[in-house]
Amino acid sequence: MWIRIRAIMRKEFVHIFRDVRTLAVVVVLPVLMLVLYGYAINLDVRHLRTAILDQDRTSASRGLIRALQNNEYFDVVGFLNTPQEIDRLFARGEAKVVLVIPRGYARDIAAGNPSQVQVLVDGSDSTTATIAQSYVLGFIQSVSVDMVRAYAARAGVPAERLAVPIDVRPLVWYNPEMKSTYFIVPGLVAIILMQISALLTSLTIVRERERGTIEQLVVSPVMPHELMIGKIVPYVIIAFVDVVLVIICGRLLFGVPLKGSVVWLLAFSAIFLFASMGIGLLISVLARTQLVAFIAAVLGTMLPSILLSGFMFPVTSMPKVLQALTYLVPARYFIFILRGIFLKGAGPEVLWKAALALVLFGLVAVAASARRFEKRL
Repeated sequence: MWIRIRAIMRKEFVHIFRDVRTLAVVVVLPVLMLVLYGYAINLDVRHLRTAILDQDRTSASRGLIRALQNNEYFDVVGFLNTPQEIDRLFARGEAKVVLVIPRGYARDIAAGNPSQVQVLVDGSDSTTATIAQSYVLGFIQSVSVDMVRAYAARAGVPAERLAVPIDVRPLVWYNPEMKSTYFIVPGLVAIILMQISALLTSLTIVRERERGTIEQLVVSPVMPHELMIGKIVPYVIIAFVDVVLVIICGRLLFGVPLKGSVVWLLAFSAIFLFASMGIGLLISVLARTQLVAFIAAVLGTMLPSILLSGFMFPVTSMPKVLQALTYLVPARYFIFILRGIFLKGAGPEVLWKAALALVLFGLVAVAASARRFEKRL
């Protein structure tokens, strides 16, 4: 018995080592997933994009700004001139935190009176907003302690008798109650639609091949790009029903506010469906069997969409290499669009770049599918 078992084992080992693809999956995939999970799943928030509105413009306010710039948790990305610029900055996602230094800051500090410094936080990402708020409060507290100690040393009085020089007034925009559902539900909409739409089209061409009907398409006068578009459009229309359903459920069941235009939301959703289904179609052209296409569609959409889209983990906390890879994940752009429309009331003047990226994804995927199919004719 053992001789026969050893013979079967030897035969299987020979097959495994001869099949490079299976061997690569066994050896490379665990290491790849460990590296991806290890670097992408990082709840630490660093390099928070921070803008400054300095209404005092004194040496004291500039000292506070320099201290902020020397802190590794904050990246000062710009200086504002008016409070009206804050909304545009948050809507475009160009900053997560705005530090507002009021007029009379230096005068109040010199007189020993607490100066009210305002901290505005973009609450559309509740996880990052919570951490950012705690970081800013800790930073201001540290600066206040240093200022008290320096003043006490000069005046020769105990530091315990002195008042805290900076009074922080935090304010969270878009999500004042910091509800996690406002942050999670729009992201879930993108993840769900990405998976469903890619799965719908990932089986179209390979199904024709397995059923033996691919020859009818080959000899027909239909051009490859016409075939690809014709394969996508019906599924886009069907998946559009899912878009409406998940939006209604998100609004009614979870109470996520919809501050933007429903028309633009549906329009951008159609663009996203076109892009994600184009990716599914490309998988269908490349795969040899429906099982392979199904697995590729699940792994190729679910893992990147969850880990590299900013859905759960801040992109700014990832290594530079992974940050670059996030630009290849369509869900990243759609999550930005969804959160912008749902929570910020953003319109096309803010979201057009993300929409353009999705259009390019769709066009490239359809063109590559047509090209690859043409080579197989």
